Amino acid sequence: MNAQITLSLKISSIVSLLLYGLMFWSAPTAASELMLPQTYNKNTDVSGWLMSEKLDGVRGYWDGKQMFSKNGGRLFPPNEFIRDLPPFALDGELWGGRNSFEQTVSIVRQQQQHNGWLRLMFAIFDVPETSIGFRARLARAQDWFDTHPSDYAFVIRQTRVRDPEHLMRELQRIEGLGGEGLIVRKPDALYTAGRSTEILKVKNYQDAEATVVAHLPGKGRNKGRLGALLVELADGTRFKIGSGFSDAERETPPPTGSIISFKFYGNYQSGIPKFPSFLRVRSDVGL
Repeated sequence: MNAQITLSLKISSIVSLLLYGLMFWSAPTAASELMLPQTYNKNTDVSGWLMSEKLDGVRGYWDGKQMFSKNGGRLFPPNEFIRDLPPFALDGELWGGRNSFEQTVSIVRQQQQHNGWLRLMFAIFDVPETSIGFRARLARAQDWFDTHPSDYAFVIRQTRVRDPEHLMRELQRIEGLGGEGLIVRKPDALYTAGRSTEILKVKNYQDAEATVVAHLPGKGRNKGRLGALLVELADGTRFKIGSGFSDAERETPPPTGSIISFKFYGNYQSGIPKFPSFLRVRSDVGL
């Protein structure tokens, strides 16, 4: 009898451990499990979806106790920055305002707590729960901050898309303010790992990353400094980028081997991007 009781207890313990593990397995806990957007296509009807500004910052993941970057690296915000955050997970953008990406990266990259974080905000766009839709997830975050207001965190306001014209007008408004673009989300979409067709980024251009291979000399007014970058995509495609640089960037161009972002407008049949233009060095690589 005692042996049977012991066996039953062991089986019960194993089942409990398996259920406990499954509970945590279903919730994203690492960068590879974050939900990521695909690119909006004008043939996609997003009427009734929710839209918000796509903030140009550093992706931040709060697991209820600590802050991590998109790539899973530990971040070190001071206690003042995180003291009013909830005991459940949040997904958002560490943001210092429009046109402040480089400053934001320099703040969050440091491997120690410092007051520079107090110039940033944690702009929350999701709650990584897998069992309820987007609108309900966001309501959970808003409910928390309604009763635990924070000086350094807010839930990003969402607006219902009436029709494609409404979407394009809002995109033009945000771009006119210096914003990067929009994000649209299906209201009842579940939180799923990886790229999802139920969350889309909306811009008037495409963007991508490439590695700097060489500096090509300039001519005319650019004689004696950078004329163009020779860059390479991950698939080995090489091409030149000759526009989008400031005078300072032409004097001191991105070093060879560095990763840059560029914008473009579709691709030629060869795979080369059309009308590529330099955006910036990806100084957040490795975060």
